[in-house]
Amino acid sequence: MRKVLKIAGNELGALFYSPVAWFILVIFTIQTGLTYMDLFKSCVTSQFLNDAPGEGSLTGVILVSLSGLFIVVQQYLYLYIPLLTMSLMSREYSSGSIKLLYSSPVTATQIISGKFLSMMFYGLVLVGVLLVYILFSCFTIPHFDLSMALSGLLGLYLLICAYAAIGLYMSSLTSYQIVAAMGTLAVLIVLNFIGNVGQDIGFVREITYWLSIKGRAMVFVNGLICSEDLFYFILVILFFLALSIMKVESHRAKRSLAASAGRYVAVIVVVVGLGYLTSRPTLQLYKDMTACQTETVTKSTQEILDQIDGEIKITTYVNLLGTNYIYGLPRAEKADMDRFKPYMRFKPDIEMSYVRYYLQTAPLNNKRFAGLDEHGVAEEYAKMAKVSLKGFISSEEINKQIDLRPEGYRFVRLLEAANGRKTFLRMYNDQLQFPTEAEVAAALKRLAIDAPKVACLTGHGERSTSGFGDPDYYSFASNQTFRYALVNQGFDVHVYRMKEGEEIPSEYDILVIADMKSPFTPDELSKIGRYIERGGNLLIAVEPDRVELTHPLLSLFGVRSVPGILVQPTSDFNADLLQCQVTEEAAGISREYARMRKRGECVTMPGAVGLEYDNTTGYTFLPILRTVGKGSWNELETVDLINERVVLNPSAGEVEGSYVTALGLSRKMGDKEQRVIVLGDADCASNAELMMMRKGINASNYSLITESFRWLTNGEFPVEIVRADPKDTTVVFPITGIFWVKFFLLGLFPLLLIGCGIFINYLRKRG
Repeated sequence: MRKVLKIAGNELGALFYSPVAWFILVIFTIQTGLTYMDLFKSCVTSQFLNDAPGEGSLTGVILVSLSGLFIVVQQYLYLYIPLLTMSLMSREYSSGSIKLLYSSPVTATQIISGKFLSMMFYGLVLVGVLLVYILFSCFTIPHFDLSMALSGLLGLYLLICAYAAIGLYMSSLTSYQIVAAMGTLAVLIVLNFIGNVGQDIGFVREITYWLSIKGRAMVFVNGLICSEDLFYFILVILFFLALSIMKVESHRAKRSLAASAGRYVAVIVVVVGLGYLTSRPTLQLYKDMTACQTETVTKSTQEILDQIDGEIKITTYVNLLGTNYIYGLPRAEKADMDRFKPYMRFKPDIEMSYVRYYLQTAPLNNKRFAGLDEHGVAEEYAKMAKVSLKGFISSEEINKQIDLRPEGYRFVRLLEAANGRKTFLRMYNDQLQFPTEAEVAAALKRLAIDAPKVACLTGHGERSTSGFGDPDYYSFASNQTFRYALVNQGFDVHVYRMKEGEEIPSEYDILVIADMKSPFTPDELSKIGRYIERGGNLLIAVEPDRVELTHPLLSLFGVRSVPGILVQPTSDFNADLLQCQVTEEAAGISREYARMRKRGECVTMPGAVGLEYDNTTGYTFLPILRTVGKGSWNELETVDLINERVVLNPSAGEVEGSYVTALGLSRKMGDKEQRVIVLGDADCASNAELMMMRKGINASNYSLITESFRWLTNGEFPVEIVRADPKDTTVVFPITGIFWVKFFLLGLFPLLLIGCGIFINYLRKRG
């Protein structure tokens, strides 16, 4: 060990006596200082202008945002390391000092270990520069996520060491330093892009994807220490150090070509074997270093995975002639599987497979495909996608395997549990496209328990769950490509029409009655009454001009409508467009409602009635939404709310005040609790209103839907993904002090490093 340390000390001396090491250190400091100052100044300025703390994590903004400090460092490290390592062994060859090393009583292992140890020390110096910014952030940002920052520093340090090991090997191959630097750069480029090589070939895919260094450090930077990535860096470092040792030894002891080749093959086999073992889900360990555990699935999802006995099989069906097929091509398979890694950590027996097919769902208005049958069109698509059609089965074959007509032959996954339960997990027509943890957890939970069945009543002109019109309920109920739709949040949605002589089936958990346009018959009202008496849950939505049709139903709960239509006149919108606020009572039982109140979000209701209730009916009442207290009233006189001026007239019975527009009711019935929601407006959940964006109105109508059905199912669905709110949201630093921080980080700090370099060189010359 003394010899290794001696070699490392000599190498460090040579390194710091040269201007290259100091030049790189100063440039690195200035570059990272500029990046950090831009981010820190932005945080301070934003808080100063808003005069209030934000909601997002400032640790994330400074370290891992698109222009975050750690992200920028990763992008430029590959330029610095080759300049440092190019002379490690090349200098020995070119100067002839290698002969002295060969004749001295040191082994090749000691030579390489000593030189690599010197680079490890220099890497610590670079990380030390970053640590200055981290420590400054700790003092100026309360609750700064230090553990996440340290995880990122570890990842960057491992990346530096891996680059250094590669550079050391390349330097041992040649006596020309420039060639060594260019060779190192070439290897780094190869390791960054090799993950895209051979992805269409199963066996090759596994090897090249594991070899790729791209994104490995990012796992640490995001705050997750995973054994797979940790062992990857260790194996890469040891692999290139072993190659360097064997290269140096080859000059001392001549071996036959077969013996040398055997040694190299043995090293490769050992590294590949260990790499395969450490990448197995069952052998992986991890530690989420983030304060809010953002890199781990939540406790609720972990509990769901624990409930599922046996393995889970995920079959992904990819239609070459459908949408999103590029995400299911062979070359995208490994990246697609990585999306389920967070779940495999807690459920290693998740098995993934892919079924690729071609099926034309609609005529193609493209001259290129004129006259071609389905197979011919598929061949053209395969050429464009640069894949072989041999890996895709025909439409006849896929229809024999599974009926995907209800899914529209889109990109879809079928989840199957050992207990026989099955469910689909879909892609969505939004910016994210892929399901988030909420949708995945909902699908997984359907494998563990029975999905709640929602019956949407029809037969009296109620809102349609399959219609695409503005007033219909297709978006929130049945739209398979809308992530917030009930069918994507764990529910089974059925259309139900009451039949003579038949009771409402007991299998239905929630009955939805939305804007009926004709009255119930006495027999139908009796059936609904018996459904209520046995503890069935309901969601009832009314419209002002048809509210009298629901009076017999609402009276069963002691609920009645306020006479007239509620108005909230503004200069920009119709008078009957209400911006309803979440009540304190509702915020007390729902994190989402509490978030809405905190952010000032509302629920828009274009035409609603106020709801009053009688506390003597045995139900407990929970006001969910209210109109604003000032500027809204129950309009009784004006008929044309668009063209006529709406004026408050107390003498006509119009009363200004805050009216309840969404109401929850509950009562104990044996061992269960019956729950009912009444909405004073049916349009608030319509296709048009869910997709509507109005300037100046911060609406979140879909939250009303998800929270209503979560309450109706007693929190079972939609699955609530709960994480702690970040605490590092404020900067305790005056905006007037930015200049002095900039002066230190970009002026004084680099000058101190330059001074150290000059002083050390002065001592060397004097000695």
